[in-house]
Amino acid sequence: MNHELGAVDLFEHGFNCAQSVFAAYSESFGMDRETALKLASSFGGGLGRLGMTCGAVSGAAMLISLKYSMTSLEDKTSREKNYAMVQDFCQRFAERNKSLLCSDLMGVDLIIGDKALIEQRVKTVCVKAVRDAAEIVEDLLEIESLVID
Repeated sequence: MNHELGAVDLFEHGFNCAQSVFAAYSESFGMDRETALKLASSFGGGLGRLGMTCGAVSGAAMLISLKYSMTSLEDKTSREKNYAMVQDFCQRFAERNKSLLCSDLMGVDLIIGDKALIEQRVKTVCVKAVRDAAEIVEDLLEIESLVID
């Protein structure tokens, strides 16, 4: 199964949107899946279900950081590349989904909203967001669609 399908599969099996996008690709950049799942766990639901930036977007931004990260004070090029890639990703995601905000995408407050409505939208809106984020980040980072287990 390719990375995009792997991201959707992780989501459909109970991982949050950030975990699903980040962990599906993390091993391509030298981070083991368990560490990726741990690192991304707070970003679901727009950061701890606060409805802020969509977790799928956050997961993709973390992947961009794995490829283009500034790790020394002298390396200003990587920082600029990272920011440019995140901006490009966000523009593409917003074009497809009209927003980067979880609460806008879901159309419901994740803390006090109707739980049945939230669950229904998770199965449609969030699956689409995970799929879109995976497609976009894969295209941006030119990740080979390898078989993952």
